[in-house]
Amino acid sequence: MADILVLYYSRGGSVAALARQIARGIEEVPGMHARLRTVPPVAVQTEVAMPPVPEEGAPYVSKRDLEDCAALALGSPTRFGNMAAPVKQFIDTLGAEWASGTLVDKPACVFTSTASMHGGQESTLLSMLVPLLHHGCVITGIPFYGTALSETTSGGTPYGASHFAGPRDDATLTEHEIELARGLGTRLARITLSLKSA
Repeated sequence: MADILVLYYSRGGSVAALARQIARGIEEVPGMHARLRTVPPVAVQTEVAMPPVPEEGAPYVSKRDLEDCAALALGSPTRFGNMAAPVKQFIDTLGAEWASGTLVDKPACVFTSTASMHGGQESTLLSMLVPLLHHGCVITGIPFYGTALSETTSGGTPYGASHFAGPRDDATLTEHEIELARGLGTRLARITLSLKSA
């Protein structure tokens, strides 16, 4: 079994829902296992420590998860067309991993959720791809095969999976969003398997 790290931050649950669909797609490929992890929120007051384990959902990520993974799916909600601060803060701590090449040649993809239809899905995905390129990852996106990417009226881009959650973050994933997220997970797993076999 090869582990693929599905790492995300989710405040309202939409990014977590996408992460679960990507994980399902990963595990549809024989020999691949999805490891769901999250990053801790950024504390408003630096004196307040976060609990060592989240009360619910995926455990917090460790640097060891990055070493152990065969590939990475990285997700964040959109904050003004950019990744959320907790994801950026975690990425900013990866200097030693960058220097040692921990993620070099590992396939990677990205995913996001927005409160508004034109809330910066693609720019957020691109903002997450930039550090992955610096780390030497092999970037995977969503090609225009099938019809879901062309027919979606909510989330979904060639840069990665996405979801339009609505202003109250209460919109469930559409069939197209589910198909694209699962397809992205499956594609990431198949590319990982091909590279491991090469």
